Amino acid sequence: MDHDVYDGDVYDGAGAPGVYNGMAATGLNGVAWQKSRHSNSQGSCVEFARLPGGEVAVRNSRFPDGPALVYTRAEIEAMLLGVKDGEFDHLVRG
Repeated sequence: MDHDVYDGDVYDGAGAPGVYNGMAATGLNGVAWQKSRHSNSQGSCVEFARLPGGEVAVRNSRFPDGPALVYTRAEIEAMLLGVKDGEFDHLVRG
């Protein structure tokens, strides 16, 4: 699966008109959404999509038509490094 595919015409890179945090994920036409292989079968997942300008969109798979947040690569990298270092483990402990 190619996760960098983009066939739409709504988002065309940084500062594109009409693209903003909290916009409807359906406005990012043609992006390839990806979720973790550890996600459950009920669809309770966080999904990511790489955008043409290098940014990353994030949405909740339970609400695929809901809001998408758009982050820079640096912001996503900082979050992933924190996750890998265990900084957020306390959020999922019973």
